[in-house]
Amino acid sequence: MIHRFGGPAVMQVEDRPAPAIGDRDLLVDVRAASLNPIDFKMRDGKVKFVTRPPMPIGLGCDVAGVVVAAGKDVSRFHAGDEVFARLEKHRMGGLAEQVAVDESVVATRPRSISFEQAAAIPLAGLTALQALREVAALQSGQRVLIHAGAGGVGSLAIQIAKHLGATVLASGSTRNLELIRSLGADQAVDYTTGEVEQLRDLDVVFDTLGGDSEPRSLGQVRRGGVVVGVSGLPDLAFARTSMPAWIRPVIWLATGGRRRAAHRAGAEFRYLFMHPDGVQLAELAAWIDAGTLRPIVHRSYPFADVREAFAELERGRARGKIVVTLP
Repeated sequence: MIHRFGGPAVMQVEDRPAPAIGDRDLLVDVRAASLNPIDFKMRDGKVKFVTRPPMPIGLGCDVAGVVVAAGKDVSRFHAGDEVFARLEKHRMGGLAEQVAVDESVVATRPRSISFEQAAAIPLAGLTALQALREVAALQSGQRVLIHAGAGGVGSLAIQIAKHLGATVLASGSTRNLELIRSLGADQAVDYTTGEVEQLRDLDVVFDTLGGDSEPRSLGQVRRGGVVVGVSGLPDLAFARTSMPAWIRPVIWLATGGRRRAAHRAGAEFRYLFMHPDGVQLAELAAWIDAGTLRPIVHRSYPFADVREAFAELERGRARGKIVVTLP
């Protein structure tokens, strides 16, 4: 839990009552929860203008576990079902023994993988799926560049893009190129050599890095191409619908360079803030059980070592996802 925004010192483990469930909610015993950059960004206060649950805030949003109770209007799940979910955005707190979650964002756990592996899927998998299929409208035969292909989102995005029929180029460090190839990338590109910047005429770039990478990516797509960003500043369309009015001029000024790069390239930048979706999660589960998609777990930590898990996440060198297990 956190009671104020700040660095690692503001995190604390607390005994709290079991969460109350509504008519459409499930109460889930958590067996594993994965960490995502949104967790330390939430802790630091870096996303408070986008999503800000009331204090105190529970950290963690990806869970896998067992249903122990269901609200009276729940129709799809029962006690004893093994499930996984990306919790609703107003309802963080996956790093806990139990969570309450609306059944609409829940799916049955893939039978072919463990709870730890299942917890590694929701946010990263939904982000990749929505970015590539919904926002970029990626088509079979198109060329897509996926930045940070060994990361939690990138490692799943490579596999999803291949499943959609695209030719996949993915960037990574020298030590991660073999992993990127093993995930199905047609070309693994070493970002330490300057090779990435030489790529041109791409149909889509999935930019998970943000910052200066976004205008560079816009210079690499063909005219009419699309860059989808998930880590940098939002676009104005998102700001108008999801952020306070006073901050919209700030977003306009701060993203001027990106807009100019898009204009020069004759391309489009689109921002994605992933939405939880149980139907899409069930689709990913089916792909996992069919052998089309596999999660990569960098390391699993017991709940007692959650601070060490956050420290590893914030180093930014994880291959795949970091998972926390509960008894």
